[in-house]
Amino acid sequence: MFWLYNLLIFFTAPIWIPWMVIRSRRRKEQPNWRERFGDFGFQLQAKTPRVWIHAVSVGEVVAALPILQAIKRVPDAPEIVLSVTTSSGYQTARDRATEWVDRIVYFPIDVPLFQFGGLTRVRPRVVAIMETELWFNFLYAAKLLDATTMLVNGRISDRSFPRSRRLRFFYKSLLRLVDRCLMQTPTDADRIQALGARPESVAILGNCKYDQALLAPKKSAEQWRKELGIESDQRVIVIGSTREPEEDELVISALQRVVGPGITVIYAPRHLERADAIAALWESKIGTPMARRSQKETGPALLLDTYGELGEVYQLAHVAIIGGGFAATGGQNLIQPLGLGVPVLHGPHMHNFAEATRAALKSGASRECSDAESLAQALSELVTDPDVHGRMSEAARAMTQSSLGASQRYADAILAAVRANPGFQRKR
Repeated sequence: MFWLYNLLIFFTAPIWIPWMVIRSRRRKEQPNWRERFGDFGFQLQAKTPRVWIHAVSVGEVVAALPILQAIKRVPDAPEIVLSVTTSSGYQTARDRATEWVDRIVYFPIDVPLFQFGGLTRVRPRVVAIMETELWFNFLYAAKLLDATTMLVNGRISDRSFPRSRRLRFFYKSLLRLVDRCLMQTPTDADRIQALGARPESVAILGNCKYDQALLAPKKSAEQWRKELGIESDQRVIVIGSTREPEEDELVISALQRVVGPGITVIYAPRHLERADAIAALWESKIGTPMARRSQKETGPALLLDTYGELGEVYQLAHVAIIGGGFAATGGQNLIQPLGLGVPVLHGPHMHNFAEATRAALKSGASRECSDAESLAQALSELVTDPDVHGRMSEAARAMTQSSLGASQRYADAILAAVRANPGFQRKR
């Protein structure tokens, strides 16, 4: 499989190389290409116990925070190298994870030379991959260097599972390179075994994003209100992580019927390069300008065009609208606002957070809205009816409290693997 996979990479290079370059140029911050080629500019000692944790982008970095903290709290904690793929993930890691990790790097492109280069510079005893970011050459090189490989907070979405099953022959070989598959739910555990994971490698430890939702914020709600110029009597609607123009059209059309005196809107797109288009759409539909957080502006409509602040700003929310589910892109993290007792409204396409969405709907902590009319109706009810708001808020808190503890279990599993692994053993 190693040779077949790399032949495929070689022959498809004229496709994926331009795609990577074009995609990176759309970002405000460019990746470190030297690190993407596996040259981190340092050489760490193999004798030092070390964990390499890979988190693709913003969501995975944020989810990893309580695990990183739990690891670093123990005496003689191992060194941690945190890798990311996207520039937004790197910015979030730099802003929020620096005190819990020893180094932050860009993840090497999955070419053997780059992966071997990166791994031989880090020399980890344990490689822990957040969620489902499985790369064959990365895992192959890690095993050649005697690292214990782990999938952490693992999940396989409703949407990706059918596609993955059609490539079971590949996933079976890939998952043979993973020593432990630590999954969020029984459904995830069943699915990864169906793709070829060894049953003895699979365990169910829960979803660490519930713990992350309750991490102590850097700033209190009062500090955020003062900084953003929001009076205490304002009811704040936070829109989190919309991803497509059609979502923005739907959400702003719904808000058109709700905004007015006493309402403040904070709008945080998933990709910051779309900020100008959202501001233009808002002005054309609502008729008022949007203030820019990046420019330190304030106003009744604020565009949160900055990295890493959305999770804390949810403290201010009377209600949260979560993006990614109005268009068929899989949904974004609804657990963050739920953990703060914030009622959540979302679209029907939440397969990236299927279990959490089902639990939230069942408990009454969230509502599914399929169009602008239903979203506007739900918003109006939550803004005007304190009883409805109170019931949803209590349901959100109760749901989160019943799901805590996964981060410590993941940290314990990683630490046990570090202690059990003596490090690289030179092959005869």
